[in-house]
Amino acid sequence: MPGRVPGAGDDDQEKKQVPQHETGGAPGAPAHEVRDFLRRRSEQIAQRWADEPLFRTVFTVSREEAVEAGRAVVDALARVADSRRVEDPDAAGFSAVREQLARMGAARSRAGLSAAQVSSELAALLPPVDRLLVADLERERPERLRECSTALTVLMGTLRLVAMQTALSEIQALTDRQRLQLLEVATPVIKLWDGIVAVPLIGTLDSARSQVVMETLLNAVVDQHARFAILDITGVPTVDSLVAQHLMQTVDAVRLLGAECVVSGIRPAIAQTIVHLGLDLGTVKTRAGLADALGHCLDELGANIVAAAPGGADRR
Repeated sequence: MPGRVPGAGDDDQEKKQVPQHETGGAPGAPAHEVRDFLRRRSEQIAQRWADEPLFRTVFTVSREEAVEAGRAVVDALARVADSRRVEDPDAAGFSAVREQLARMGAARSRAGLSAAQVSSELAALLPPVDRLLVADLERERPERLRECSTALTVLMGTLRLVAMQTALSEIQALTDRQRLQLLEVATPVIKLWDGIVAVPLIGTLDSARSQVVMETLLNAVVDQHARFAILDITGVPTVDSLVAQHLMQTVDAVRLLGAECVVSGIRPAIAQTIVHLGLDLGTVKTRAGLADALGHCLDELGANIVAAAPGGADRR
């Protein structure tokens, strides 16, 4: 076989044989270097994170529990680095640990830490990993080490963002549930008489609270077998068009259950608003106050109420 003539082809061959990470590599190569590092040092990273406040104070059953959680996070980071999407909080690799990150963030928030403090604890996870990376790649060229360190920093920053977003979503969901519970507590249904229930409303009404009022009152009508339901809005400072429509819907819904709804306590300002909005309350029974509404319901029930005369004697 004839020998190959040395020439420019030798340079091309040598370039092909040079490892990609020694030539600077293609875009994203530092992310793959970080991926390999995370997989090599997964156990060491998890062990170091187990001693950090974020893991140590959340996973209190055993240290191994914290280490296991750390391994899961490191594995997720390696998957994200493998996809080269180190700046993307929506990278698929994060999906496996979102629930865990949410529990960790929520646990620290319940312990009294602010969002800034939780963020600081997340930021504290970077230094021990970066020190391991520097030691692991100490033989690399300085510029290559800087590239890998930057990729790791960006990746950890994205993890921090994902954790905060997830934790804040959990906190918002908890806040919404607590708000709904408070609305239910702030909307009591009172049994005034056999067959008569009332909801005294105090404070501003919005769409969410109006919906709670409707549900609470309808349930009470069914549970109490009520014939009359009084909706007292004496303590409501103002009513907008949407809330007024909700009140009308509540009246109609009570009527569908076979009961009569009486609205009491319509203040002058609210009356003017209703007239200005052009709402028709012609089919709605209204009374000036709660006592008048109760008196109307008792009369409809055929109850004989006698007012007490001065001195305790009955006034006939």
